[in-house]
This record gives sequence, structure tokens and C-alpha cells, in this order.
Amino acid sequence: MTPRKNRTAPRFYCPAPLEANTVLTLPEDLAHHAIRVLRLRSGTAITLFDGSGGEYPATLELQGKTAAARLESRSDTENELSTPLVLIQGIPANSKMDWILEKAVELGVHALIPVIAERSPPQPEGGRLEKRRQHWQRIVQSASEQCGRNRLMQVGPPVTLAQAFAAQADDNRQTLLCHPSGLALRETLRTDAPSVALAIGPEGGWSEQECQLAERQGIARVCFGSRVLRTETAGIALVAAATALLGLD
Repeated sequence: MTPRKNRTAPRFYCPAPLEANTVLTLPEDLAHHAIRVLRLRSGTAITLFDGSGGEYPATLELQGKTAAARLESRSDTENELSTPLVLIQGIPANSKMDWILEKAVELGVHALIPVIAERSPPQPEGGRLEKRRQHWQRIVQSASEQCGRNRLMQVGPPVTLAQAFAAQADDNRQTLLCHPSGLALRETLRTDAPSVALAIGPEGGWSEQECQLAERQGIARVCFGSRVLRTETAGIALVAAATALLGLD
């Protein structure tokens, strides 16, 4: 059977194993969202995905407080950029990281690497750090449901800038450092790069030591026009510009 395509069907991230032509009892939090928040009724067409690629058209079946999905054949639908873009983000203060994560997912960023920069605020440790990472993951899942991505953007653990740079070198990415003294993106971006990483500082930007680290590794500086952008704006603007310059969709 050819899977139906319904772009208006509510989409749900479901970490449970998905299998075509089966009936799956939905996890409690997913069922609550479908029944109590969205007020969906039995027989509603929905879409499930597990974050690893592809999706399953399904029909919602309600029995009391229990919700199940009758899955159809798997659809290979993908909405990823052909050239992976990585955002190396200096962790900002307050909830700005939430907004950055959400918009990065919407724009198709492949992975986001949180960096504890010299000018980042003090970071939580232990259980509080794990709770923050879980919160970030929920934002990624929700944004993926909304924008139609079937692969979850990777969000790594917070690292130093040196560690982030080392990881990009291993993957042969072109890495660029966002800085007001940089050249325009169109002058620095290599259209033949297998992937691109954009490093964005926190409030206050990168320190002189961090800039020197980038320079020693041959990482060019890049800016977005003559204006100085806030940390929550810079990465999103550069990702959008890189997407256009590389001809991605």
C-alpha cells in the first residue's frame, strides 16, 4: 500500500519502536498531548516518527484515557539539508538557548554543540546539568514535530571551544568563527566543503584567547554585514545565509 501524504496531519515524535501495519499504544505523555491539549478525536489522521528518519502515517484510536495509533506503511520522507550545517554555540544566559535550539531545528541544522565559553554564565553541574540537557532535547523534539523533520538535530554535551574545534577538524568541516572583524560570509564560505560549522560566541562575544585559538587553527572570521548581532540572532542569520549561498533547501 502506498502511504498517504497528509501535510496537515498532527505530527508526534515517538521514541517507541515503530513498525508498519501494527497498532501501537502511545506513551502517556504523547497520549495526553493528543487528547487533552490538541483535543484530537478517534479516527484523526496523524503522523509518527522516531527521530532516525522516515515517518509513519497513522490513525488515532481512542478508548477512554488510552490512545493508540494504527500505523500504515513507512514513508521515506526526509527534510534534511544536503550539506550538513553545524552550529557551535557559546552558551548564553537565561532562556536564549531555548530559542536558538528551536530555530536551528527549523532551519535544518544538523547538530548543535553547546560551548562553555569564557564569557558564558556559570553552568549547572550533576543532576541540574542533566535536567537542562533533557529540557534541550524536548525542545528539539517539539520543533521537529512542528517543522516536518524526521531526524532529530543532534545536541552534544557542553564542551570547551578547543574540544568543539577538534571535533570539526576530525570531520573535515569548514569551520568559521563569527566575529565583528570578520569578512562577509560570501567571501569565506567554501561551496565545495562537505559540511560547514559556524561558531557563535555568547553575550560579549569570544574572548581574545578564544580568537587566538581559532587563528592558530586556521579558522577564518566571518561577520553578517556591518551590524553587530546578538548571540541569539547571529547563528540563525548565518545559517540562513549559508543555506542560500550553498543553494540548499
